[in-house]
Amino acid sequence: MGTWKSFLQRKNVVVSARRYGVDALGAMAQGLFASLLIGTILDTLGGQLGAVWLVEIGAFAKAVSGPAMAISIGFALQAPPLVLFSLAAVGWAANALGGAGGPLAVLAVSVTACELGKLVSKETPVDILVTPLVTILSGAGLSMLIAAPIGALALALGQLIMWATELQPFLMGIVVSVLVGIFLTLPISSAAICHALSLTGLAGGAAVAGCCAQMVGFAVLSFRENRWGGLVSQGLGTSMLQMGNIVRNPRIWLPAILTSAVTGPIATCLFHLEMNGPAISSGMGTCGLVGQIGVYSGWVAGGRAITLLDWAGLLLISVLLPAVVCWGFGLLFRKIGWIREGDLTLN
Repeated sequence: MGTWKSFLQRKNVVVSARRYGVDALGAMAQGLFASLLIGTILDTLGGQLGAVWLVEIGAFAKAVSGPAMAISIGFALQAPPLVLFSLAAVGWAANALGGAGGPLAVLAVSVTACELGKLVSKETPVDILVTPLVTILSGAGLSMLIAAPIGALALALGQLIMWATELQPFLMGIVVSVLVGIFLTLPISSAAICHALSLTGLAGGAAVAGCCAQMVGFAVLSFRENRWGGLVSQGLGTSMLQMGNIVRNPRIWLPAILTSAVTGPIATCLFHLEMNGPAISSGMGTCGLVGQIGVYSGWVAGGRAITLLDWAGLLLISVLLPAVVCWGFGLLFRKIGWIREGDLTLN
């Protein structure tokens, strides 16, 4: 047993929830962002501006989302070069065979293929053949076995959430908004989760609301400590920056969570806000305004006549309500001593 543990340690194979559920998942979201999401933005811009070349470039970027995710995962798992490069084929296979739930299949298959590739890396004189063969054969073979079932399961779960949200928009508006918002701030990827579940429609709108509540909420809540730099870095970047402070004082998270419980059902019941753009945008919030661009691209793709109420709802849910409501909860919690001076200061 000791010899096997030392071998795994030498090969940098660390079997842990953090390595696979946090590091790999977070990296996968970056791969998605650098391919599918950027491609969708370029496609939308090209369509609106009549720039065919932008549409074509967007199509190229979207086409390589599988390899981009797999290579990102390999990078997070510190794969050697031959393993990392071989994961391009693995990601393509898992994403293609996984269908709508492809990202979840890419995560499971790429992690397995990457670790197997690392085990054999540089163990033979013909490493240039053995390492790619083991990585690609294990990844592609596993994709043929499990990618389709994983994709079907993820799609079914996402459809169940969307069906429940349509059926009970108030209750599910709260549940989806709160949970996805929490995922956004935790060191895991809400964007990857939304994309893996194909979370769109009314449920996608609730997810956008929850993410905006966390990002804009923390930006405004911590303004007295972090000023304009904190406002921009959290409001247009990520609320994950507050994770260290949350660990020290979990109560600072309550204003943003409560805000998402308020804005979620307002989004679903009052404004009927839907995300019909790419599902990954549902979990991005105001990060680079990707959530808002996703909602807009859904309007355009559906040929919707965009009204003033649509724009007002998007602005209120994305910025104004999270700012005001979270600020109000923050005042209350500061008054009762749950949030103290310096609790929200970013290092």
